[in-house]
Amino acid sequence: MRDVREWTAPASRFLKRHRDPVTVQTLRSAAAATIAYVIALRLSPESAPLTAPLTALLVVQVTLYATLTNGIRRVNAVVAGVLVAIAFSLLVGLTWWSLALLIVAALAVGHLVRVDEYVPEVAISAMLVLGVTTIGDTAWARVVETLIGAVVGLAFNLLLAPPVWVEEAGESIEGLARRLRQLMLRMGEEAAGRTPVHHATARLHEARRIDHDIVEVDAALRQAEDSLKLNPRVREGLLHRVVLRTGLDTLEICTVVLRVLARTFTDLAKERDPEPLFAPETGATVEQLLSEIADAVVSFAVLVTTHLSESAESAEARLTAELRAAAGTRDRLAILLRKEAELEARHWQLLGAVLTEVNRILDELDTEHRSRRLLEELDRVSQEQRARLPRLTRLRERLGVQEHLWQNRTGIGRRY
Repeated sequence: MRDVREWTAPASRFLKRHRDPVTVQTLRSAAAATIAYVIALRLSPESAPLTAPLTALLVVQVTLYATLTNGIRRVNAVVAGVLVAIAFSLLVGLTWWSLALLIVAALAVGHLVRVDEYVPEVAISAMLVLGVTTIGDTAWARVVETLIGAVVGLAFNLLLAPPVWVEEAGESIEGLARRLRQLMLRMGEEAAGRTPVHHATARLHEARRIDHDIVEVDAALRQAEDSLKLNPRVREGLLHRVVLRTGLDTLEICTVVLRVLARTFTDLAKERDPEPLFAPETGATVEQLLSEIADAVVSFAVLVTTHLSESAESAEARLTAELRAAAGTRDRLAILLRKEAELEARHWQLLGAVLTEVNRILDELDTEHRSRRLLEELDRVSQEQRARLPRLTRLRERLGVQEHLWQNRTGIGRRY
């Protein structure tokens, strides 16, 4: 068995590298640029039509949506720069002051045509065309090469659809949930015994560091959202995007609340040092509650990253059971904390804060709250799309896509 694992390990590493964004981007860009250059050699009057592979290199992106949007902006930028160069060549030619005016005009035109990050490309195209002798031939040759590169880049992703990065985003979300779980378990263990101030402070710093993890997860989720847009292999791209995004929002709120809870534990440790944070029975209940909430956080992440209906129902049932158990433990903790507050009135704010923060996490993970949040977000996104793209919305309605989504709203809310 060990020999089999060792034999399959290189294949597993190869497949993982194959789906790595950097690897995918490198291979796809190199192939598209080469094909664009070969085509441009036959169609362009230039002896070395490097504009075509350059355009293909910049147009091809990891996701189909990014390819389409970048391709359109790239073509607009180059064509705008060529037109500006033609106008200047006919009026003033190339001098030091006309070059300065050309750059200013090209950058201004770039902002007018809204090519976003390709604004400098307008000025670059204009300077390259203006700097040659045969303006007319070079200008149109550059336009042709740009169109070749853009078409090759777009066709490359249409014929060889890029991967959908939902699985990677789901792994990032589940990884974040497991880091939250580990932190909760450590906080619970320390709350059950004597907690030195420096230990409580270390947990607070650890909770703050999770904010940096959220940034990385958000980047992976944005890539997944782009890969779902305009992708012919995905039927319910909007639903997947909203499910993952709202799931990450919930985990982010839980992270913030957990950081506040860690700060409360730190303040309690400072007030009660060298005594334990809680009485023995209360501390044991806090440990049990945080352990149950930690399991619920992981189950929630599995739920929002699961797309098969049977697995989703199983994950939802497990989450519901864990939240029910946590709610019962929370009720017992409320009674114990009230007794402690009565015996030690000067700490009642901190003891009450513990219960408040725990309640907030449970409320965020609640399945009914999750369903309402998901349906509200679906409605909001649908209304934004309807206002921003009325023609596309009417087309989707004619094809029955909108009706299918609205008919399944209730089922979607229960499933996720």
